[in-house]
Amino acid sequence: MRKSVKLAIAAAMVLGSTSAFATNGSTLIGLGAKSRGMAGTAIGVSHGAESALANPALITTIKKDHEVSFGGTLFMPNVKQSNSLNGSGTSKADKNVIPEVSIANKVTDNFYWGIGIWGTAGMGVDYRDSGYQNGNMKMVTNLQIMQFGVPLAYTTNGFSVAIAPILQYGALDINYDADTNASNGTTGAGVAQDLQLGWTIGLSYEMKGLTVGAVYKSQIDMNYKGQLSSATAPFVSFGVFPQAMGDKLSTPAEYGVGASYKFGGNTVALDWKQIKWSSAKGYKDFGWKDQNVIAVGYAYTTDGWAVRLGYNYAKNPIKDQGAMTLAQAFTAAGGNRTKVPKYLGGNALNTFNLLGFPGIVESHIAVGGTYNISSTTSVDAAFTYAPQVSQTLQSFPADTNRDGYPDTDVKTTVKHSQTALTVQLNYAF
Repeated sequence: MRKSVKLAIAAAMVLGSTSAFATNGSTLIGLGAKSRGMAGTAIGVSHGAESALANPALITTIKKDHEVSFGGTLFMPNVKQSNSLNGSGTSKADKNVIPEVSIANKVTDNFYWGIGIWGTAGMGVDYRDSGYQNGNMKMVTNLQIMQFGVPLAYTTNGFSVAIAPILQYGALDINYDADTNASNGTTGAGVAQDLQLGWTIGLSYEMKGLTVGAVYKSQIDMNYKGQLSSATAPFVSFGVFPQAMGDKLSTPAEYGVGASYKFGGNTVALDWKQIKWSSAKGYKDFGWKDQNVIAVGYAYTTDGWAVRLGYNYAKNPIKDQGAMTLAQAFTAAGGNRTKVPKYLGGNALNTFNLLGFPGIVESHIAVGGTYNISSTTSVDAAFTYAPQVSQTLQSFPADTNRDGYPDTDVKTTVKHSQTALTVQLNYAF
């Protein structure tokens, strides 16, 4: 067992974690190939050791005394922007690797414990090669979230309860150049990192093929020194924001319920959860709305293989932040040109959301499967696809006259689609 733990942890370290748009806002729709093959359903359906973070109560369903799962997701977002100044660009942050390692152990018939390392969330764009003239401010963002957890579960008479203390590592980098005609306006503070604690609790109940579950994940407040404050400081100097934002960017709380039913070799599953962006520090400042996530999944399982399908939907959390046209801002400023920037805060927030954090995809289609190599070893795979969506918002106006005052209205459009391939090796003994 000790060798298996070392191997799994080593695999996670080798895979590493890079920035990614992780579908439901900046959060992965699911962890592990089984869950992702069923479009993220995992609250009320067991995936063995892989259930450790989605609903830790379900690690009590492992078939043998020990189960180890490790693998990763090759994540490929496609993000493009264009604007009414005829500028356009494609983000080069289009290939990312996200690791996942889960271990579950049966100690007695009633007590189970595990350990896991997961890349759970992230986001990033890279417009450095697009050129200043394209209106994307050469924006580069990179958020990485990794969680280390130890689920502890107790089960009796079909009822299970669990808690998983979480140690979360995060890294954030934001830099851009607001000067579209030169390269002397770069804003950024380098990469900032933080390490904080959180927890997940889960419940489940099994009865005659029916499984129901519930889960709650705590908010984790991360502090990325110098990031959001540096990124928003130029807009304070320009009179757009009354003060710079704080540097906290919280991983939002989540709660949800799920259920599944098995009949023969068939399993159908349904999950609902809410992601609390509107109360998470940082995301709240950017005006993100809470997401209600619905996921449905299906699996057909035999002794040697399994196939999976699923669909996941969550409405885009990014909304217009009250942006104004220059004419509207001029009227609101009582005709005083110098006071116009005061009314463009919504435009600046729209710009940051669309250029730096466009987590706008909504639908996700998933397929997956398992092949049992032996009685102890199996391999899982999943493919997920998020069809392209687009969003157009009034963004920050341009200063085409180069006199320090905005003079041309700008609308920015972002188009975003995703594909992802997850592969996972499982060992049970």
